[in-house]
Amino acid sequence: MTALLPRLFGDMNEWFDTEFAPRAHPIRIEENLTDQDYTLRAEMPGMDPDKDVTVHVVDGVLTIRAERKEEHKTAHHSEFRYGALRRSLRLPSNADVNKITATYDKGILTVTVPLTAPAPAGKQIPIAKTAG
Repeated sequence: MTALLPRLFGDMNEWFDTEFAPRAHPIRIEENLTDQDYTLRAEMPGMDPDKDVTVHVVDGVLTIRAERKEEHKTAHHSEFRYGALRRSLRLPSNADVNKITATYDKGILTVTVPLTAPAPAGKQIPIAKTAG
């Protein structure tokens, strides 16, 4: 039985091709922060932004999700590839989430987050005097 296991599972190595190996950040991005806005560009070639890509913000975290479904069929051969990608980033504390815009052009998703004026770093608390 022990001699049989390597023969059974030895051929499974090709199932774990490098294309499916886990990566730290499957969506590659480029970030730029100025006094006016925070912009990120994400590489998403071959995606249909109307069907495959979503961008949303919850509690100051921007998340980009994409799902690809590809099938190629010929008379004697068929291939398919499915995959989901996700990347989440914490937005600056002064992000104006109601004015975020996203555009997609030639495989690049660009998300622009306008920034409001920075809030004061702290607040001084007045000390009340008591009688006596």
